[in-house]
Amino acid sequence: MVLCAAVILFSVGSFIAVKTLHDRNFQRSDRPQFSAYLRYEDVPEYNRKIVQFKSGKNTLTGYIYGEGTEKGLIVLAHGLGAGAESYLPQIIYFLDKGWAVFTYDSTGNHASEGKSMVGLAQSLLDLDAALTYVKGHDNLNHLPVMLFGHSWGGYAVASVLNYGHPVTAVASVAGYNSPMEILFEQAKDIMGPFAHVTYPFMWLYQNMLFGKTALAKAVDGINKTAVPVMIIHGDADNVISYTGAATIAHRNEITNPNVVYKTCSKEGHNGHSNLFFSEATMRYRAEKNQEYKELDERYGGDIPDNIKAAYYEGIDRFRSSELDSEFMDEINEFFERALETYD
Repeated sequence: MVLCAAVILFSVGSFIAVKTLHDRNFQRSDRPQFSAYLRYEDVPEYNRKIVQFKSGKNTLTGYIYGEGTEKGLIVLAHGLGAGAESYLPQIIYFLDKGWAVFTYDSTGNHASEGKSMVGLAQSLLDLDAALTYVKGHDNLNHLPVMLFGHSWGGYAVASVLNYGHPVTAVASVAGYNSPMEILFEQAKDIMGPFAHVTYPFMWLYQNMLFGKTALAKAVDGINKTAVPVMIIHGDADNVISYTGAATIAHRNEITNPNVVYKTCSKEGHNGHSNLFFSEATMRYRAEKNQEYKELDERYGGDIPDNIKAAYYEGIDRFRSSELDSEFMDEINEFFERALETYD
């Protein structure tokens, strides 16, 4: 009886600990008051239409750019806690290449509803809802659809292929193969070998949150179709390990013959988010980060709002958001080739 009581107590305590830690990491992410990166008000010449659609019980806010363009539609899925606006440089890039773009704030992010971001499988559910919205939109549903996603979104754009939406090509940047894999990878970083003990409780909580969606894998979606897929990952990614939970780490399981892989290994452009940006931007960001660090030290970690506002006002948001054109051109050329075979 004592042993059973101890097991029950340990199990309940472990589940509560797993749930508490998980929920703390997926709290709601609102649009920040200050930004070092491009905001829509910086580029009003790029017209957009704001729309809304449902994902589960929550109403999500979406953004249509370039409506009326007939070349094709890029559907962009953002990273965890970022919001669609965080990928405005990429949106502008695709618009300048002649594409229409549809993007959205995922559950619990920026202008969309949701008390929290829920978890790692939520990006898949939200993208499924977004593509369902596209199907019902008369100005979009006749266009060939290209999916582009990063991190949380990188997982979504590959795993959503399990759902049978009409998709012409996919570019998955720094994505993970499955929610459980990346959760376990991060748990090992925090708890070491004890993560193995907590795994059943992580699995249980994910299934309580998402049901069978918690088990959806990017590789399964990729293999379910012959859709061309470009999988991109940095070999020094410290968020999603290149040799661990990353989709690219499962290349030996991928049977889709139309998959191409891009490993980013150039120092300074082989991490999780720096893949996109030019060397000039990375140098500029480093300078501005150093300035902020000095301000933070000067004010003992509590920078007054007026000083903080002045700091952000002094940032050239175009310089801080310049893309690596060679990197983006590879993705665009991949989409262009897929478009040539679109029927």
